[in-house]
Amino acid sequence: MNGVIPRIIHSLAVGLRRRIPGFTASVLKSFKARRLHNPSQGPARRLLLREAGTGGPMQSRAPRVTWAAAPPRPSPSPAAAAAVAASARSRARSVARSAVEAAQTARGRRMALRGLAGSGPGSRGPLGQAGAADEEREAPAVVAAGDAPEDVEEDEGRSRGLLRWDGFSAWLHCVCVVGFDLELGQAVEVIYPQHSKLTDKEKTNICYLSFPDSNSGCLGDTQFCFRFRQSSGRRVSLHCLLDQFEKDLPVYLKKDPAYFYGYVYFRQVRDKTLKRGYFQKSLVLISKLPYIHFFHTVLKQIAPEYFEKNEPYLEAACNDVDRWPAPMPGKTLHLPIMGVVMKVRIPTCHDKPGTTQIVQLTQQGDTHISVILPTVHEVDLFRCFCPVFLHSQMLWELVLLGEPLVVMAPSPSESSETVLALVNCISPLKYFSDFRPYFTIHDSEFKEYTTRTQAPPSVILGVTNPFFAKTLQHWPHIIRIGDLKPAGEIPKQVKVKKLKNLKTLDSKPGVYTSYKPYLNRDEEIMKQLQKGVQQKRPSEAQSVILRRYFLELTQSFIIPLERYVASLMPLQKSISPWKSPPQLRQFLPGEFMKTLEKTGPQLTSRIKGDWIGLYRHFLKSPNFDGWFKTRRKEMTQKLEALHLEALCEEDLLHWTQKHTEVETVDLVLKLKNKLLQADREHLPVKPDTMEKLRTHIDAIILALPEDLQGILLKTGMT
Repeated sequence: MNGVIPRIIHSLAVGLRRRIPGFTASVLKSFKARRLHNPSQGPARRLLLREAGTGGPMQSRAPRVTWAAAPPRPSPSPAAAAAVAASARSRARSVARSAVEAAQTARGRRMALRGLAGSGPGSRGPLGQAGAADEEREAPAVVAAGDAPEDVEEDEGRSRGLLRWDGFSAWLHCVCVVGFDLELGQAVEVIYPQHSKLTDKEKTNICYLSFPDSNSGCLGDTQFCFRFRQSSGRRVSLHCLLDQFEKDLPVYLKKDPAYFYGYVYFRQVRDKTLKRGYFQKSLVLISKLPYIHFFHTVLKQIAPEYFEKNEPYLEAACNDVDRWPAPMPGKTLHLPIMGVVMKVRIPTCHDKPGTTQIVQLTQQGDTHISVILPTVHEVDLFRCFCPVFLHSQMLWELVLLGEPLVVMAPSPSESSETVLALVNCISPLKYFSDFRPYFTIHDSEFKEYTTRTQAPPSVILGVTNPFFAKTLQHWPHIIRIGDLKPAGEIPKQVKVKKLKNLKTLDSKPGVYTSYKPYLNRDEEIMKQLQKGVQQKRPSEAQSVILRRYFLELTQSFIIPLERYVASLMPLQKSISPWKSPPQLRQFLPGEFMKTLEKTGPQLTSRIKGDWIGLYRHFLKSPNFDGWFKTRRKEMTQKLEALHLEALCEEDLLHWTQKHTEVETVDLVLKLKNKLLQADREHLPVKPDTMEKLRTHIDAIILALPEDLQGILLKTGMT
């Protein structure tokens, strides 16, 4: 019963999203059909149809907006003019009515989803609010079309515009309990909430990834993280409609729709009452969010008591999560769970890189706070790099270039922390290749990643099974680490060794590679870190130094690329409201390389070396491909936003006075589609601009005859 209503609303949401983008296309086809049967309506309209591209299917999600001015027409006789006006008005009414028919079936659905999508009367113009009155009266019937409410909490959720478990789904996909069965091996014992969907393949991956390999001998409690590919064909969850705030996240914290994270709290203790002689069980949080430190902290709060109190305790904890506010970037969140209140702040893309805005107890009302998290995603960088910090710059290059890299560690904790530290070292750049903090021989991608028939893929693997020492010895870069020491203890520094020396698990810790770095090592920062080791400087302070070093290195590398890509943006004066937005210029590697002579990294970095060679290698890497696609999308959206602003500065009402009612209705529909595009794609448009465009639409509609006004208002798209 719990899963029925979300599935119904999800199907409605998908139908709505598919229906609305094609709305204008269907209306314009109707215009064209009528125009073909009425050739006397002149060439201007045919030109408009041809320019708008309505002769076939839409070529892109963002409709082209082109409104051509009609050529001068000979003055007709009064009787002929009256007949033409009546005919045009009739056609406009017919077209507008067809628009209403297309939107009628989606009207009730939009009201059921409006609370989730974050829209409401406050986001409409005055005419839009009036036109929404009938929809609001019909909304309860639509919501009630599913099953009756399950309980009081579901009623409360609907009053907030949320369904039961939508608050939970904004943070977690599900919670799993994985135990060990003598006959079956690892098995998923509990999935909560019960309506959560996992395929058999996903369950198998979770089972094997939730337990350390047998050789690690992890007694007591162990925490680690894994990442796995979700099954293809999975439908997008309804709670994605809540993710409008994701546009404010830094790119490296945005969800990857193809992957799940698993956060594990594993307990292994002796128990003579069990046949195996050990109690072995894992509590696993499955989420799309890469908030490593946050979820490990959550597990520390709930897992120990869960192992004592079992499922009722887990259900109560999940209910607490369901009441959490959405993970909104930039806001201080108070998250209560089982009597403990956590205070966190999720970073935004507007934060200054390298700064961690630590939440402080500055108000007396905060005395009830139990846990304050300075970060949601960062790991102890120096503790992970400590055995290899003398080679940290070389490892930075390998990660930046997306080179295949294996981390061999004695336990999942060490492997997962080290892999996550490597991925984090190129921040604020996002690592766009695959990475697996903990990888086993049972993983569904095992054959794909260990085959010798092709070059190793661009991926970072964290492994603990000694079998991988032989299976992956053909990989070009391997890091072999020992036990990570507790804070305050410094392990012996490892050396760079040749790959042929790595054959067994008995191989000594080290970095096994034939890679020759492009850049000279920064001896100054190495001396600073070594001095900190000698003076027993706290690991947190060492991490701050190392993180700042990586940040400055990454920024020095990326600033020339950012500067060149910014030059690909068309000038603002080339943006015309009556034409489609201009295109970005093409990225030319040769042209970019020439800019490095005067504006290269030597302006901001003291490090010497072959920067040109590093750039050439980077331009062929998956990280450049992902970075440039992201920047191109951002700049394209900026162009769309500037085009929208240019439209708002035009006197659109004056434009309609020189055009027919058919063209005016066409303009209204195009403007409404622009509003939809801005909302759907989260264009960087100011609220004032959106409100101004709604005002333009309202003014144009008011200038039309009353019957057309009513029809256009009922489309419910303003």
